[in-house]
Amino acid sequence: MKNSVFDSFKPKESKFFPLLRQMTDVIAQVSDLIIECVQVTNHTDAVGKYKQIKDLERKGDEIQNAVFEELNNSFVTPFDREDIDALSGRLDDVVDLINSCAKRIMLYSPKSIPESAISLALLVKSAAECLAKIVAKLDVIKKNPGIVKEELSQLEAIENKADDVYEHFLIDLFENEKDAIEVIKLKDILHELERATDAAESVGKVVKMIIIKYS
Repeated sequence: MKNSVFDSFKPKESKFFPLLRQMTDVIAQVSDLIIECVQVTNHTDAVGKYKQIKDLERKGDEIQNAVFEELNNSFVTPFDREDIDALSGRLDDVVDLINSCAKRIMLYSPKSIPESAISLALLVKSAAECLAKIVAKLDVIKKNPGIVKEELSQLEAIENKADDVYEHFLIDLFENEKDAIEVIKLKDILHELERATDAAESVGKVVKMIIIKYS
């Protein structure tokens, strides 16, 4: 019988996994845009890139809300509710931090953006690619937890590289930039990019916890 009460107890894998994949699609798009954003040479272009990223950030919020609604309406879920909620939350954090970086570029209009920003943006893009691969395999990690081992290791390596890039940027910034206002602007802008890689690694940590629970 269609629409019976027992339908409510069926796993909602068909809903949760596509929604999480949609979130990684958003991350992929904003990670492409932030690479362009850190290379803008005028305020008008910065505003344009920020608006594009902001639109996608709103889309990410809508997807996260859809995940929350599914959690509220589902009796049975593919993973523990708190893990699904944590996954969507950490994925949304990546988008939020990329948006925050673009917003600061738009608001601050720095005189120039250092090469370190491009390096960090490219690392964010690499992290986005790892996240897409991990989320695409979520439906099989209970049976094959090792299937995401390589991507999880890559996320850690990316985060470590981002830390190194940011630290070297700070050393150079404090040694060579004489304008205190520019120091504040650039430090704030690049910090959001470095935090985006931290957020991506946090997604990996949630996935590791899921693997431990079901191994």
